[in-house]
Amino acid sequence: MKTKVLVIGANGQLGSVLTKALQKKYTLENVIASDLRTDEDFKGIFEVIDATDKKRIKQVIEKYKITQIYHLAAILSAKGEELPLITWDINMKTWLNVLEVSRESNIEKVFFPSSIAVFGAGVPLTDTPQTTYLNPATVYGMSKAAGENWAQYYFDQYGLDVRSIRYPGVIGYQSLPGGGTTDYAVDIFHKAVLEEDFSCFLEKDTSLPMIYMDDVIRATIELMEAPKECIQIRTSYNIAGVSFTPNEIVAEIRNFYPNFKVSYDPDFRQDIAAGWPSSIDDSIATEHWGWKSKYNLEQITQTMLAELKEYYRLKLAM
Repeated sequence: MKTKVLVIGANGQLGSVLTKALQKKYTLENVIASDLRTDEDFKGIFEVIDATDKKRIKQVIEKYKITQIYHLAAILSAKGEELPLITWDINMKTWLNVLEVSRESNIEKVFFPSSIAVFGAGVPLTDTPQTTYLNPATVYGMSKAAGENWAQYYFDQYGLDVRSIRYPGVIGYQSLPGGGTTDYAVDIFHKAVLEEDFSCFLEKDTSLPMIYMDDVIRATIELMEAPKECIQIRTSYNIAGVSFTPNEIVAEIRNFYPNFKVSYDPDFRQDIAAGWPSSIDDSIATEHWGWKSKYNLEQITQTMLAELKEYYRLKLAM
């Protein structure tokens, strides 16, 4: 059977990049992007889907004979704390809709992104292991932890091939920050290239695990391509990139922009970050399906600054 992919949440920070990678792999006609509204610049097949509407998801599945679903729609950590009940409702309802229509439609594989936000008090914060307490302190983290359990349930009860990764903070030049606690590590590069001062909402010595977008996309596709017998974790796999503090990323940026000015004004996101791991043990993902990150902080910094410099050059030229 020909692979036909549906991406739900294709306009987001991850979805916009993953969709292009999937189009490259499976061709434009075999990848259906979807979100609440159409992106005018999108190239390919796009369907407007409100993922809280189960019937609409099923319509698109039947129309295109979908075989795989990547469910990326969610309200993230910082935004979620502003609207906790709405965040829980949207994050859980959309995921349960996807699970149910996947079961009913005999979807071959489903991808669900989890997060380091599932960890919290009582968890080893250094080299956080694959199997440990899930005690999230945010509604976003609660929804992801519950989502992991639902993934396990649908695999156990119905044999649905659900696969998941616990993402660290994602750094990429392709889209703007999306409301996450780790998003300072995206915004800071924009400010540096624009030669603007940067105010950081975390303390300078707050270490968090991060991962570069290219590694994220590769990990996601490698997980989905892995033979079924290799996938022994049906909640979500830890993966790691590189851990660093705001102070360390500033030092790297100043190798290129020596006069870059940064101030520190911690807000409620500092409390969120304080309960998250400073580093992640992803050895189980390496053992099961061969995962290995490629980008370190120096490489991330060089690439982000170069790509954003070109982006703003072209933008000013328009």
